[in-house]
Amino acid sequence: MATIPAALVGKSIGFIGAGAMATAMMSGLLRNGVALEKLMTSDPFIGSRENIEKSLHVDTTDDNAKVVRHADVIVLAVKPHVIGPALHSIKNALDPNKHLIVSIAAGINIATIATNCQPGQRIIRTMPNTPCLVGQAAVGLAPGPFATEEDVLIAQALFSGLCVRVAEKDLDAVTALSGSGPAYVYIFIEALADAGVRAGLSRQVALQLAAQTVKGSAQMQISTQSHPAVLKDQVCSPGGTTIAAVEALEVNGFRAAVLSAVSAANQRAIEMGKAAALTEKEKEEVNKK
Repeated sequence: MATIPAALVGKSIGFIGAGAMATAMMSGLLRNGVALEKLMTSDPFIGSRENIEKSLHVDTTDDNAKVVRHADVIVLAVKPHVIGPALHSIKNALDPNKHLIVSIAAGINIATIATNCQPGQRIIRTMPNTPCLVGQAAVGLAPGPFATEEDVLIAQALFSGLCVRVAEKDLDAVTALSGSGPAYVYIFIEALADAGVRAGLSRQVALQLAAQTVKGSAQMQISTQSHPAVLKDQVCSPGGTTIAAVEALEVNGFRAAVLSAVSAANQRAIEMGKAAALTEKEKEEVNKK
């Protein structure tokens, strides 16, 4: 039987939003020993609520404030463009002395969240990624000015995988690297498998080999803590097949494409944060231009 993380003992956890990330987090919490009655989620879409009820048996509601009244820890798991309305719906139910807010909304800074909360609200902003679904998340975490060290431990315990503490100014970069990163890796796996098929392998065999190669290579770097360049050089024998392939990757701009992808995602995260910080009046002015 799983042992509940010490930081979560006695804590009720509510999710505003019942999408894929919230589902993954709740699934992980249940695997780690959090009692079913300690969880609740809200969502305006009945389909999302029914999915949670059927798959996890967690109580759901369409009333965000009800979740707040139930919880000690509130996870903001809504899309960035609806963060304002979501916070407005729970503001009067929030108690800074009782509630810790943990946000997983991309690009939404702590100051923007705080303006829609009671004074002194404890807030922690995080950026997880979809491998949360299999207990292998990579998460960046930044505490707000009123968050305590105990709050940080609580936020870390919400995720299964790696959780690193960073300055808030670095969270857009975290979003671009590890938040969006699984999509880049899936494209690489797909391309690697396609190349295997082109070379004569069956689709099933090619995909299995491609995915395991990525998994094993990542685990090797994590286990050895060796620089990736060192591990790459260990595979490249003089005049061999691998160095020929590495040359082809460099000639075709593989490294530059990855750098450009992360840069584009970082810029978009910054833009999303700025848009969310605009007041309704400022939005009207922008729309007139």
